[in-house]
Amino acid sequence: MVDSLKCRRTWQGVKQASAASEEMEVPSDSMKLLELTLDTPEANLALDEALLETADEAQEPREVFRIWESPQPLVVLGRASRVAEEVDQSHCLTQGIPLLRRCSGGASVVVGPGCLMYAMVLSYRLRPELQQISAAHCFALRTLGDRLRRTVPQIQCQGTSDLTLHGKKFSGNSLRVRRTHLLYHGTILYDFPLASVSAWLRSPPRQPEYRQGRRHDEFLVNLPVGRSELRDALVDGMEVDGPLTDWPRQRTEELAEARYRQAAWNLRF
Repeated sequence: MVDSLKCRRTWQGVKQASAASEEMEVPSDSMKLLELTLDTPEANLALDEALLETADEAQEPREVFRIWESPQPLVVLGRASRVAEEVDQSHCLTQGIPLLRRCSGGASVVVGPGCLMYAMVLSYRLRPELQQISAAHCFALRTLGDRLRRTVPQIQCQGTSDLTLHGKKFSGNSLRVRRTHLLYHGTILYDFPLASVSAWLRSPPRQPEYRQGRRHDEFLVNLPVGRSELRDALVDGMEVDGPLTDWPRQRTEELAEARYRQAAWNLRF
């Protein structure tokens, strides 16, 4: 596919430029694994942002790979998403579906049981090439896609930040950048009730060309991989080294209370 080829060329270019400009060896700090689903949707979204903030405030690289899965369905809006344009708010309210806004960009998504969530906090000191946004997308999608292709060889990268199977999307991703680290996180559908997406989301105002105007239930697909196998593939692909034991509990609670539990944030657009 054209998008996959573009991603490979972008990645090769930035790697070559980075290697040519490096004058000292970069320390090989280890990425830590955090497998943690908190009790509320607000806390789960807050934890991703808290991991980024605490890493950015540290004096050294702190890379983390998190896996979690919401036990309840909810709509997660992008940082600049407009509720009226992307969400059937009245239907969501009638069915008790929470509407929350994440810290990263992109369009609204529906998540819940059957949708595995991941987040990676990456260091610019260890990976200076990722300061180019296109390179950050390519790195994440290449890393995830290459490992998943060992099980499902037909996986491709399409659009800006999608992973697809036979032209249908099973993974959407977005990022948030800070001074020394970036947050790259996303969704992986593996056993999700796809009809619910069309029930709760409107057709997005901005669509990748390969979507060709398809409805959500025609455009999305579950990756035919069990949760355990999917989890193992992601962890192996990221080459994590041990668990993260000191996750930012206080910062997570502060962000959840100040932002993610507030209508002023979740419904601000």
